[in-house]
Amino acid sequence: MSDIEQYINQRKQQDSQFYENFESGYLSFKLGFILAQAREKSGIIVEELEQQLNWKKGTVDRIENNSKSVDIMTLEKYIKALGKELIIEIR
Repeated sequence: MSDIEQYINQRKQQDSQFYENFESGYLSFKLGFILAQAREKSGIIVEELEQQLNWKKGTVDRIENNSKSVDIMTLEKYIKALGKELIIEIR
């Protein structure tokens, strides 16, 4: 385990607020990363996607870098514009 992983685990055990904030922040980061990766694999650049969806400049960057406040309908539009399908699964 790396030093950073040890630090995170230690902080999670000592501070419940850190744990809650870390988990929600990590999920937001992970979703943004997945969206950016899907866009890149589709060969679509940010500006092209914004034009296709008639979104303001910076909208895609905001979604990919701060997906915490993105609603499901926006995610669905984003994914469909990539020629993909949004599937939500509960396990």
